[in-house]
Amino acid sequence: MSDQAKILIAEDEPAQAEVLKYNLQAAGYDVSIAPDGAEALMRIEEDRPDLLVLDWMLPEVSGIEVCRRLRKSDDYRDLPIVMLTARGEEDDRIRGLDVGADDYMVKPYSPGELLARINAVLRRARPALTGETLEYDDLILNLAARKVSRAGQTLHLAPTEFRILQALMERPGRVLSRQQIIDLAWGPNVFIEDRTVDVHIKRLRSVLSKGDFTDPIRTVRGFGYSLDADPDA
Repeated sequence: MSDQAKILIAEDEPAQAEVLKYNLQAAGYDVSIAPDGAEALMRIEEDRPDLLVLDWMLPEVSGIEVCRRLRKSDDYRDLPIVMLTARGEEDDRIRGLDVGADDYMVKPYSPGELLARINAVLRRARPALTGETLEYDDLILNLAARKVSRAGQTLHLAPTEFRILQALMERPGRVLSRQQIIDLAWGPNVFIEDRTVDVHIKRLRSVLSKGDFTDPIRTVRGFGYSLDADPDA
């Protein structure tokens, strides 16, 4: 798996989409384009981007409806969304933010400002993608160095357990289903049995709870796992 953040652009004007793609690729992002709302929804399900740049006035399914559907979805309600549209009235901005967009920019736009806003949204949603460390309770995960420590003690994790811990630490307190963990740790469209997830979680727990450390992972029977400071709560 690449640590490069994936951005999907939902834009029906080819020239604008290509300019935006060029600027984002130059900033180091992995970028793809969907020319309408229906394809954007399909690509989100197939490729699970890290952020969506969304035009309001899309064919097939409007951008506002795409945003609404994603926010109602258990799997994609946390997907960062930046709306980029020609609709600049105050009521439009309010509606876009109310329906669930993380940020709202009006065309014409400054490429530098858009990039800054995308970075800010990603920093809030997934700090690891911006090269920062993740911290939860006494756990510290350094993505760049691929190192994990707890209360100052270095922990040695296999690559899969590292990716699972990263997924949990990026979403503390949120229960992730086994399928969500598979998508985040192995990638979408990869066939992994649920039992395999359980085996890796067991290994991860073994490392995290060595010595006097408590197990920070909570099991939600029949569904999945969560990183909770008090797993017995």
